[in-house]
Amino acid sequence: MDACPVAVPTAPHVPDDGGGLEGLDLFGTDFLHHPYRMLDRLRGTAPVHFDAGTGLWLVSRYADVRSVFLASDTFLPDNAQQAVTPLSPAALRVLVRAGFSLPPALANNHGTGHAGLRRVVSRMLSADRVAALVPMMERTALRLLADAREQLATVGHCDLVATVAAPLPCRVMMELFGVEGVDPRVLAGWSDDSLELFWGRPTPARQLELAERVADFYGWIREQVRSVGPGAGRDSLVAALVQHRDAGGGTPDTATIAAACYFTLIAGHSTTAQLLGTILREFLAAPELRSRFGADAEFRTGWVEEVLRREPSVTTWRRITARPVELAGVRLPAGAHLLLMLMGTGSDPDVFPGPSALCPGRRNTRQHLSFGVGRHRCPGALLARTEAATLLAAAARTLPEVAVVSEPPDLPRLLSFRGPRRLVVRADREPYGVVTGPGPRPRPPRDGGR
Repeated sequence: MDACPVAVPTAPHVPDDGGGLEGLDLFGTDFLHHPYRMLDRLRGTAPVHFDAGTGLWLVSRYADVRSVFLASDTFLPDNAQQAVTPLSPAALRVLVRAGFSLPPALANNHGTGHAGLRRVVSRMLSADRVAALVPMMERTALRLLADAREQLATVGHCDLVATVAAPLPCRVMMELFGVEGVDPRVLAGWSDDSLELFWGRPTPARQLELAERVADFYGWIREQVRSVGPGAGRDSLVAALVQHRDAGGGTPDTATIAAACYFTLIAGHSTTAQLLGTILREFLAAPELRSRFGADAEFRTGWVEEVLRREPSVTTWRRITARPVELAGVRLPAGAHLLLMLMGTGSDPDVFPGPSALCPGRRNTRQHLSFGVGRHRCPGALLARTEAATLLAAAARTLPEVAVVSEPPDLPRLLSFRGPRRLVVRADREPYGVVTGPGPRPRPPRDGGR
């Protein structure tokens, strides 16, 4: 392993039982709680493997996944946001009645319009814009952690996901979108419902419930788009997209803007909330490092990067072949649906020696693929990193010593997303001293090229 001032193991290692891939179930309990065993097996024995359960080709080695991301004309993003489980006629009717439409916009767009829309989003998530949001992030994180301390003091336990990890990114996204008048808990619920509908395995009855709420979410977004007047400024993401002009002077239609807003909000809330939940879980598992988390910004950002590498909130992503192609010695036909195992690439020992330990001193940690790479790399990477580092600093200074009681972790059964749905803790010892100010302000981590 790289020279590392501290290397902290993550979840207890479950040794490989020497079996094959016959029992692989991407939605099963074993893979949910012990994914690394099967991911190691895939990389070692079948780096491009057809999974009959999902109909997807699983690509698990770092080098192969990176090559797929970079060959964007051969491996298209068209299937990136398709429902993993085919929607029932009843659920589809609900969405159709609501005018729900997801034309190519950002993550699912390989056309000429992608670059312009992406530039709009990237400008709104620039280093300067993220830095300007840091004071608001700090205030919000401290207020939410104060709520957590109050719950611990009054009832003796607290769910840090519901109280802290989920509300923080929701309020950041509301600031970016320039929206008010909606309960953040409703917005967060809509976002999580969307993940379950499109990336889970809901029953037809559950699909119908989710579709009703997703229709409400989409309708709310469409109203936000329509409410932007011609004289509006460009301070919000919605307004910037509405006023975007392509090279020919054309404007995107309402459905395209709504689609861009829909998935930008989901990515900015749900996937970041999952990351923050994981960050807090790993933080609580290393109490001996609390002082370093609070005082050492470089160590803190390195820790965030290692959590992103080892246990990203976006665990897989999809691509479809534009033409017949060979990948890692396997011939794939045109139209083959690929599942890129991002979580596995961060534990590829050919790239990251000793991958099971979180090592903030790892020299190549930022080479992970958890935000993708190439023309579809996540434009919100800096925002997510900054929220995580800000929360980690605030938690190190203000969260009392607690014991986690929600074990084993409560994880969602989703194809592409991972993070604790609950992180229930109880007061373990007397709290640390009263905090009266925000303390040293963490600088946003640099988010340059790899």
